Amino acid sequence: MTKRDSIKIDGLENNIRVESRIMEERIQKAVEAGYRQIEVTAYGQHGIGGRLWKSGEKQIKVDVLGTSGQRLGSMGFANTVIEVFGPASDDIGWLNAGAEIIVHGDATNGVANAMAQGRIYIDGDIGARGMTMTKHNPRFEAPQLWVFGKVGDSFAEFMAGGKIFFRGMQENYSRADAKLLTDLPEEEWQWLQTNMKRFLQAVGKQYLFDQLTSHRKEWNLLVARKPSEKLARDVRPMARFREEIWDGELGKGGVIGDLSSLDRSPIGLLPTGGLRRFVPVWANEKYLPPCQSACPTGIPVQKRWELIRQGKIDEAVDLALQYTPFPATVCGYLCPNLCMQNCTRRRVSLPAIDIRVLGKASLSAKTPARLPGTVKKIAVIGGGAAGLSVAWQLWMKGHEPVIIEGRKKLGGKITDSIPQSRIPADVVEHEINRLAKSIRKMQLGKPLTKERFLKLKQENDYLVIATGAVKPRKLNVPGMEKALTALEFLQQSKLDCVTVGQKVVIIGAGNVGCDAATEAFRLGAQSVTLIDIQPPASFGIEREHAEAAGAKFLWPRFTKAVTDEGVELTDGELLPAETVIVAVGDMPDLSFLPDEIRTEKNFITVDETYATSDPQVYAIGDVVRPGLLTDAIGAGRIAARTIDGLLRGASETYDKLPAIQYERVKLQYFDSRMGEFTDTSSCANSCASCGACRDCGMCEEICPQNAITRKETAGGGFEYIVNDEKCIGCGFCAGACPTGVWEIMENEPVE
Repeated sequence: MTKRDSIKIDGLENNIRVESRIMEERIQKAVEAGYRQIEVTAYGQHGIGGRLWKSGEKQIKVDVLGTSGQRLGSMGFANTVIEVFGPASDDIGWLNAGAEIIVHGDATNGVANAMAQGRIYIDGDIGARGMTMTKHNPRFEAPQLWVFGKVGDSFAEFMAGGKIFFRGMQENYSRADAKLLTDLPEEEWQWLQTNMKRFLQAVGKQYLFDQLTSHRKEWNLLVARKPSEKLARDVRPMARFREEIWDGELGKGGVIGDLSSLDRSPIGLLPTGGLRRFVPVWANEKYLPPCQSACPTGIPVQKRWELIRQGKIDEAVDLALQYTPFPATVCGYLCPNLCMQNCTRRRVSLPAIDIRVLGKASLSAKTPARLPGTVKKIAVIGGGAAGLSVAWQLWMKGHEPVIIEGRKKLGGKITDSIPQSRIPADVVEHEINRLAKSIRKMQLGKPLTKERFLKLKQENDYLVIATGAVKPRKLNVPGMEKALTALEFLQQSKLDCVTVGQKVVIIGAGNVGCDAATEAFRLGAQSVTLIDIQPPASFGIEREHAEAAGAKFLWPRFTKAVTDEGVELTDGELLPAETVIVAVGDMPDLSFLPDEIRTEKNFITVDETYATSDPQVYAIGDVVRPGLLTDAIGAGRIAARTIDGLLRGASETYDKLPAIQYERVKLQYFDSRMGEFTDTSSCANSCASCGACRDCGMCEEICPQNAITRKETAGGGFEYIVNDEKCIGCGFCAGACPTGVWEIMENEPVE
């Protein structure tokens, strides 16, 4: 076993117990990173070693030291071996699907509860309800539980079939459900010996094998009875129950018999039509899928996968340009992909559908058709992501945007400060050139003043401010002049005109700080340390790149001064550095802004449509509040839609719909073994299509009353309709629907 193959995960961090959820995430990430020998020091964390399916066919060994919590190895997968060096808590191997679990000590209640596959070896006693509700799928090897000591109450309760070998006498078992064999058949004896040897080896007691197998007569076997063998039971029919129990308690002579003479005989049920309590509604596309709801740009992610399933790949690729001029740059490379973070599949640990595959394919997207031109002019001040987004949207709606940019190059931080390690330069250049071929009116390289701003306001119907945050924040500590701001450093590093020493300290451990760390390593730094006053806010690819390069994160750390030797902290510690970079955020430059436009804390104040206090002026992007690139692009789309609506009444409503509830979507229909997605076809087929009917016909097939029928609609569409006179409101349609389009509603009250 190499050092790379093994890893230790501690359940205590800074003398604070790690949450069970965090512990599981770390174990899963270790497996995903290729570790196959994992040593866990547990402090009562639950679920250790379960669901490690990402290893595929490679075996994983999980050694558990310390005190494990409940559900050790729950939902364990084949090729997983979990060994606990001590006792263990409740529900070991709950829903085990193939893992081998070894416990060197006693176990408490619920061992092997609802287990389907795998082996559990207990070198001690177990508590109550061991092996309850265990089942066996004939396609796989039967599950096994071996207990060296005693078992508690209700052992094998509700077990569906199976066998129990035991040594000694046992009288307390259900004779109606099981039969006792005191003379083991040869086949069973051979099985017992073979598997006992494996059990004893696992718990380190192989020396007892001869002693335990020397007297065959000491072993007995309980076998579940087949349905035809079960003893007959007296079942009381409902008529007799009513006569003996119901009427006896509530009828004449009963508790209320002398108080009421109401007829209590059964009445026929009429559950159709208006008498139903619940009615099913085909709510197709009445809710947003979580992916689209989470996307600030509002891209209909699910609709694009649907088009691919229909074979309309070009349409799926081209659709993104209706929402963003940067479908490849942002969706394919720079976005943290909130759509993937909110994918319904992740609720059951399935991999999210990878939008980056489709994002990168969007480089070939064709420019969409433009609406008929108008004579309306809108000045867009700023050529970054927000400004180019609003200009693109206004151009598509037929208006005449002019882009005003103080620099000589479009793209903002995408082109001047985001490291090339995160996105190929030719991708950005291609998408900016595509936009520039359509929007011809641009004024580049001229600074914006108050006078020029007022002139632009007179010459245009509307103004949109999208100048971004270009003034780096600085710390009020001695020696700040010795430090570089992150924005300056990233701009210079992109031009390869900055040098760093061997040691770099970055003050601020957010995503920009992580980009600076990655670039510092590229430029030759041997050690990069990021410090922060709080747990680092960085996440996603920026954090991953920094950590992969070797960056170290320290917090909480408070800067006292920047010196020639490095960064001095308030506790007296000196962090040596030849280069100090400050990454604590940027602010907008609003020196051009008229006084009548309201601001707060140096950001422009806007309403939900991004209108400022001046009805002719809108503001979007980092000039309003710091955010992601996709936030800026989405704001541009909303502002353009609002301005277009004011000019000629256009409006959109689709992305204002509420998001569908996760629990309405049924993910049981999808293969949980599916790994990473590599092409658009596999992505499209695995999309759960949340809230949008896939026309699978399952509702029509499962309806017990044949009340649901499919109907063709105009334009080649379809809908599913309900016959109210047949429907009983049972909800089977909603329960079986994979995509959650059926909604069960309260019926209207009967007048």
